[in-house]
Amino acid sequence: MKKSILMVMALMVLAVPTVTGQKINTDATLAKLEKSDADAANAKKNVKAAMWVTRAKTYLDAIMEPTKNLFGGMDATVLRIAMGEPDEVRDDAQNARQIWVYPWVEVFVKDNRVIAWNQTREVKEGMFEVMKEAADKAYDMDPKMEAKLKPILDAAINYYSQVGSASIDVPAYKVAVDAYVKAATLQEHKIYPQVDPQYYFFAGQLAAFLGAEDVAYYADGEKYLNKAKELGYMDPNGNTYYFLFHCYYGQKDADHANVLKARDVLLEGIDKFPKNEKILDGLMQLYTSEESVGDPADLVSMIDKALAETPDNPDLWFGRGRVFFKLHNYDECINSFLKINELKPNDYDTLFYIGYFRIAKADEMNKALNAKADTFSSFDEYAAEQKVVNAEYMKALPYFEKAFELKPDSVDCAQMLKELCFRLRTEEGILDKYHKYNTAYKKLKGIE
Repeated sequence: MKKSILMVMALMVLAVPTVTGQKINTDATLAKLEKSDADAANAKKNVKAAMWVTRAKTYLDAIMEPTKNLFGGMDATVLRIAMGEPDEVRDDAQNARQIWVYPWVEVFVKDNRVIAWNQTREVKEGMFEVMKEAADKAYDMDPKMEAKLKPILDAAINYYSQVGSASIDVPAYKVAVDAYVKAATLQEHKIYPQVDPQYYFFAGQLAAFLGAEDVAYYADGEKYLNKAKELGYMDPNGNTYYFLFHCYYGQKDADHANVLKARDVLLEGIDKFPKNEKILDGLMQLYTSEESVGDPADLVSMIDKALAETPDNPDLWFGRGRVFFKLHNYDECINSFLKINELKPNDYDTLFYIGYFRIAKADEMNKALNAKADTFSSFDEYAAEQKVVNAEYMKALPYFEKAFELKPDSVDCAQMLKELCFRLRTEEGILDKYHKYNTAYKKLKGIE
């Protein structure tokens, strides 16, 4: 008997017909919305709180209709049963996934499971605003409607939270920002004791990224991140301060006061999260590029304090070197990068920078030498000091040569080598090096 039941069940599964495409009854959905609109305009009906509850539910159903059968982690076989065969399946090899294209939505499938989706059409524009207005009116008319309203708002908040999460993986950051803000806005309804501030944090964080392509998002990011802070939210690592810095600094052209706001938020952040290297990096960027924020020397004690905790952190040593370069303290700058070289002995960038900073130090020495050229009593006296300067230039050579070995297609490195060797061409063995690197430079530049 048990065997027979199992066989019948198997046959039932096999008998499920393959759905041939995503079906959405647009006409029926629009008809419901039109009826709701008529009820809202009806003087006899629009005074009843229950009508506004129904209106909120009707509009939410229409909002969710195109993706109501989707959820993260959904098996691809279940997706076919729930939504039918896609109109097209595109391979996204770069992200090791497929894109199943339906009339209303693109579904991203990886390892046979749904990981994200991107809705491409809506039943009607402006539905969120109508739904929210209806929920607000229902409660204002009769607070006793809370029991009926809460499931509707809970479902809406969950829906927009899922849209936000799914849109990050697409990636569609603008959609994600909008969805998270809508989730937060719905939680501002009177039936909720408080808003989940993470929604504002997620929106602000993504807006900070979007600001690089559209500066208007920096203002949005500032607003959402500060809102999250006001609501008592702070991410465990304090990166809220780092994202706020980018939002303020990204608006510096609109108002220079934003530069000081960027500095102040970083200083507040580093005080509370002294080990946050992103905040330190932001401070170094500010203090080494904006004269109005203060003395870069103030950063040294901050960085050294962090290095006492993590002495093998190359990023901190890099930052320390940058600060000292800004201060024209070339010895400490070079020492910092030599420490990075100990930690990462075959790193092209580190080797290039050591060579670059040694040249900067030698240039400063050469400038000082030329400034007092008239004070020398003989050419031999001048030549002796010039030899000291050349010895400093010479210290840069092995670092550039090692960097060029690691990256022989670097035009910048070849150019630095040929110019350095030309300067030192009178030194023993350097003229041959000049010809070598000049030839390499011309080859890389395509010069005959």
